[in-house]
Amino acid sequence: MSELVAIARLVRSRGIKGELVAEILTDFPERFELLKTVISVNPQGDRRELKIEKSWFQSGRIVLKFEGYDSIESAETLRNLELCVPESDAVGLASDEFFEWSLKGCEVENVDGTVIGTVSEVMRTGGTDLLVVKGAAKEYLIPFAESICTEVDIDNKLIKVDPPDGLLDF
Repeated sequence: MSELVAIARLVRSRGIKGELVAEILTDFPERFELLKTVISVNPQGDRRELKIEKSWFQSGRIVLKFEGYDSIESAETLRNLELCVPESDAVGLASDEFFEWSLKGCEVENVDGTVIGTVSEVMRTGGTDLLVVKGAAKEYLIPFAESICTEVDIDNKLIKVDPPDGLLDF
């Protein structure tokens, strides 16, 4: 099975024609303009391809109409599914940008080689994102800033940090 990248989450039905409102999970919402199919994933991990009949943006979200889902009842069966694309179809990033999913699972170590822990999630704060790093004894919140995260090696799943005094309080 190929790896998938989540780009939206279906949150509720809209209208009587099977349309659904989705929360956008991608930094590239313009990708929906050319997208014809997506892979839906339910909480159990089951996958199914869905064909997009039409889509439009409304109030910071996207409204989607899928082929074969023409009523409120049929649309409701899709509620809470994540919409994904294959990792190979992910939008290209600049060398200093990273997908949130690619940071998860990275080992984090201090510039002196001391292992701090592993990234379990990335918290979006509206400002600088925070890496949630699970250490042996506690959880750390490390700002994902270039001045602190001095080296990010996605291929080797390693992030080196140079934290300011007091940030880690071992």
